[in-house]
Amino acid sequence: MVVSAPELKAFLLATPFFGGLPDPSLDLLISMLVERRFDAGATVVAEGEPGRSMFIVKSGRLTVSKRANSRSVIPISILGLGDFFGEMSLIEMQNRSATVVAESPTVLYELTAQKLYACYKADIHAYVIVLQNINRELCRRLRRSDDRLTGHEVGEEEPSAR
Repeated sequence: MVVSAPELKAFLLATPFFGGLPDPSLDLLISMLVERRFDAGATVVAEGEPGRSMFIVKSGRLTVSKRANSRSVIPISILGLGDFFGEMSLIEMQNRSATVVAESPTVLYELTAQKLYACYKADIHAYVIVLQNINRELCRRLRRSDDRLTGHEVGEEEPSAR
């Protein structure tokens, strides 16, 4: 099903992925999205499989996990309304880095690498904004990961010098 609902525009502008896009550019990208529905328990993407698309969460709750070794799986994060995932496969053109499973009935909007390339050809300004938005989100994720690895809570202030 191709997405075209007017209320979709307001939702997408509020997400980190589409922020800052002018109306004509947003309309172009909306025309490229495809709605995907998943039942609770469904695997949306699996670690190691080829990936050529990303997803924006319209509704539902998803878990992201990675294999630590052949026997254990480590939960990485929970995704919900407005979050996006799969963008790494569009940037680095590598296999999926994690597994994403729908915890509840879920509605996603899919943007393929082919459609993102079409955006590049049709509206370079929109393409640059989208890539900048993806980069910002990747930086936020890296900072959160760094904070977890060093034992800091996100937003925790450093002790003041005495």
